Amino acid sequence: MTSHFLLTGLIIGFAIAAPVGPIGVLCIRRTLAHGRTVGLLSGLGAATADAFYGCVAGFGLTAISTLLLNQQFWLALGGGIFLCYLGFKTLRLPATNLSTQTHRQSYLNAYASTFFLTITNPATILSFAAIFAGLGLAGTAGDYIAAAVLVMGVFAGSALWWLALSTGVSLLTRRLNSGFMPWINRISGVIILGFGVVILLNLAVTAT
Repeated sequence: MTSHFLLTGLIIGFAIAAPVGPIGVLCIRRTLAHGRTVGLLSGLGAATADAFYGCVAGFGLTAISTLLLNQQFWLALGGGIFLCYLGFKTLRLPATNLSTQTHRQSYLNAYASTFFLTITNPATILSFAAIFAGLGLAGTAGDYIAAAVLVMGVFAGSALWWLALSTGVSLLTRRLNSGFMPWINRISGVIILGFGVVILLNLAVTAT
C-alpha cells in the first residue's frame, strides 16, 4: 500500500515541478553559468518547498494552509519583489568566464533563493490542495505513515525533475564559451524580471 502512495507522490512532485517558470529559468541559467551542482541545488530548494506544501495537504494541516492562503497577498508581494531583484541582478551580471563564476556562486544562496520563491507562491499550495482533493489524498484518512510516504514521494519526484533538467543543461556547457554568457544573462534576466512584474501587476489589479 505504501508503494502506491510513493508512486503517486513521485508523479505529483514531478508534474508540479516540470512546467517551466521562473525557477526553471533560474535553474537553467545557474547550471550554464555555475555548473550542474549549483543548478541542482537551485532545484532542490524548490523541491523542499514542494514537499512542505505536500506535507500541509497530505497531513490535512488546515490551520497552516488557511494561514498561508490568508497571507497570500503578502507572500506573492514578497515573491514578486524578489523575482524583480533577481532579474535585475542577472541583467547586470558581468560577462566573466564560466569556471570563474562557479567559485563565486554560493551553494546555500542557490538553495535558499529558490526555496523562498516557491514557498511564497500561493499557487503552489492551491495546486497541491486541488490535486490531493481530486485524488482523494487530502489528509490521507488519518494514516500518517501513508502521508509521510506520500510527501517523500513528492520531494523525490520534484528532485528527479531538477536532476534531469540540470544534468541535461550541463551537457550544453561543453559547447558554450564565455561569449555566450552575456546573452544568457540578458535573456534570463528579462524573463525572470518579467515574471516578477506580472505578479506585481496582478496584485495591483486584485487590490483595486
